[in-house]
Amino acid sequence: MPITDDAPTAISDLVQRAPKVLLHDHLDGGLRPATIIEIARETGYDALPATDAGELGAWFRDAADSGSLVRYLETFAHTVAVMQTRESLVRVASECAQDLAADGVVYAEVRFAPEQHLVGGLSLTEVVEAVLEGFRDGEHAAAAAGHRIKVGTLVTAMRHAANSREIARLAVQYRDLGVCGFDIAGAEAGFPPTRHLDAFEYLRRENAHFTIHAGEAFGLPSIWEAIQWCGADRLGHGVRIVDDLRVGSRPYGADPQADAAARVEDVTLGRLAAYVRDMRIPLEMAPSSNVQTGAAPSIAAHPIALLARLRFRVTLNTDNRLMSGTSMSREMQLLVDEVGWGADDLRWVTVNAMKSAFLPFDQRLALINSVIKPGYAELV
Repeated sequence: MPITDDAPTAISDLVQRAPKVLLHDHLDGGLRPATIIEIARETGYDALPATDAGELGAWFRDAADSGSLVRYLETFAHTVAVMQTRESLVRVASECAQDLAADGVVYAEVRFAPEQHLVGGLSLTEVVEAVLEGFRDGEHAAAAAGHRIKVGTLVTAMRHAANSREIARLAVQYRDLGVCGFDIAGAEAGFPPTRHLDAFEYLRRENAHFTIHAGEAFGLPSIWEAIQWCGADRLGHGVRIVDDLRVGSRPYGADPQADAAARVEDVTLGRLAAYVRDMRIPLEMAPSSNVQTGAAPSIAAHPIALLARLRFRVTLNTDNRLMSGTSMSREMQLLVDEVGWGADDLRWVTVNAMKSAFLPFDQRLALINSVIKPGYAELV
């Protein structure tokens, strides 16, 4: 269904009701501001920049709008600080599942770094078990409210640390209990994914799934290492894959606005970009976050538009709902408003995400055929 001048209200309603699939969402980037304030009060954390929920939410968004990934990541000091007890982890995970379900998300993979939640004395396994308990509680609460959601968990290792092998073992230990995969995150520059090669080799031997943050703040070498050295199943963001495209006679990026509207026949793929597309390697893109960190100049000029037309395996994500002041509905609406996407595009990107989920094939197929496709059929 195309978007026409007389359809903005209809598409807004469609976006709200559309079934959604989310593969890239950080648990510590999606807390409710009121929850942060309450837990801070209970635990004695007194370094919050504001104690009014509205003001605190605005502070996170403003602080994340710096255009720097490093500065963006600094905002997490406050959210992680209030996630150091079993009770707080259970609560945050439960509220995450409920918030996503209320937004129409039917399947989500939410990631977190267990090693960042040990200050209060919890062990790595206690952290994982608390988060898994919270997600199950949130699923049940969402169902009671009339919303169906299944939440899988990705355990994340920090790329500047040296704990990736231990975190990878957690992914395998808990993979039948709710952990569906592994990830590495953190500042890319200076911390290539090959620093964690032993963790990825271990995961491959154990037939475990993993994604790697790559191609967000750093370019093609990061993507190349993540795929060809580490064997990533998916790319976290992967925005900079456009560095391997040419539009006519010039490299992509010389005119971002024109590049976003380029005709498919005018685009030439380099060898790495062609490999990523040929192998259907999913790109976990998050437009609002990518603009905030400087990985894309604007929503209208975000590479997702061109990459979708080129039929890369593009997926749409929130990344950090608190820092971006966003939701899956908002990300969809932004693409409707700024890029001209319609219902067919939203359905396509949702099916892409479900195909790419770290979930058994039969379960992915069931959600596509029994939830996503019928859900979109009811909307158009």
